[in-house]
Amino acid sequence: MTPETVGPLSRLIDVMKIPPRGQDVHVEATAEECAALAQDFGLPGIQSLSGDYHLKTSAKGIHVTGVVKASITQICVMTLDPFDSAIEEEVEVDFAEPSGMPAEPPTDINEYEPPDEIVNGQIDLGALTAEFLALGLDPYPRKPGVDFNYRDPSDEKDSPFAALNKLREGK
Repeated sequence: MTPETVGPLSRLIDVMKIPPRGQDVHVEATAEECAALAQDFGLPGIQSLSGDYHLKTSAKGIHVTGVVKASITQICVMTLDPFDSAIEEEVEVDFAEPSGMPAEPPTDINEYEPPDEIVNGQIDLGALTAEFLALGLDPYPRKPGVDFNYRDPSDEKDSPFAALNKLREGK
């Protein structure tokens, strides 16, 4: 894992230092990291971003559960106005050494989710936090209270199709 592949938010955890009972880890993005991620994701702003995780060793590697929370500013696809929203994403991910990963997925590919890689004995909870923020973003954000009201053009008298409707009705 090299710095240029990590991204703006990185919190490396040495998997060999995780105690047998597990470990709780809190990730909090700095203002600079939030600004860099906002730019990466095309958002006007990220006010806060955090992840709370529980890491547990397993026979396969490391099992990570937790939650990612963020306070962000998005642009409404209807009004193009900026608005603030909150994101909360549940996290459940397995990490394994590349040598311990199965060569072939099980026969039912729909249920197979390969583990993420443990790289150089470390997992990156910062990158995981950014990944789950990205997964929680609405691709078509709508400001609260804004609704799409479809109007049938044939209901409008001044519609460009009003003359065609008259011709059609006359036949």
